[in-house]
Amino acid sequence: MINTEDERWMKEAIQQARLAEALGEVPIGAVIVREGIIVGAGYNLRERDHDPTAHAEMIAIRQASETLQAWRLLGCTLYVTLEPCPMCAGAILQSRVERVVYGASDPKAGCVGTLMDLLQDSRFNHVSPWTSGVLHEECACLLTDFFRRLRSR
Repeated sequence: MINTEDERWMKEAIQQARLAEALGEVPIGAVIVREGIIVGAGYNLRERDHDPTAHAEMIAIRQASETLQAWRLLGCTLYVTLEPCPMCAGAILQSRVERVVYGASDPKAGCVGTLMDLLQDSRFNHVSPWTSGVLHEECACLLTDFFRRLRSR
């Protein structure tokens, strides 16, 4: 069943990914939504900032925490175009994001269902339910097209 609300916010994450792409960054974008309002947004900035932690999710989490003046992102849903890596999954748990929605799976680093599922590991003091595959084609094509252009150069 298609959740149009999830699609709506994933389109916003895709717009963030396009901002990364315009800078020559890997096109990954994220938004954090609470009560129908975007409270945090981010896109990949690893190359520009020379920062291995400058992932879209990390930037969006920092922004949402600043906006809400809280490190606990209770009542928030994170929308991201690519499945979170272990670092980002850890930050999601630490920030208590209530739910995660992602577009494309990541067979090389995905830790929200692909290589492992850190968000549902009951050994942690917080778990986050997740949904995958929302606007999968569009999210996957962003990445495929980006890397195809990169290789052709």
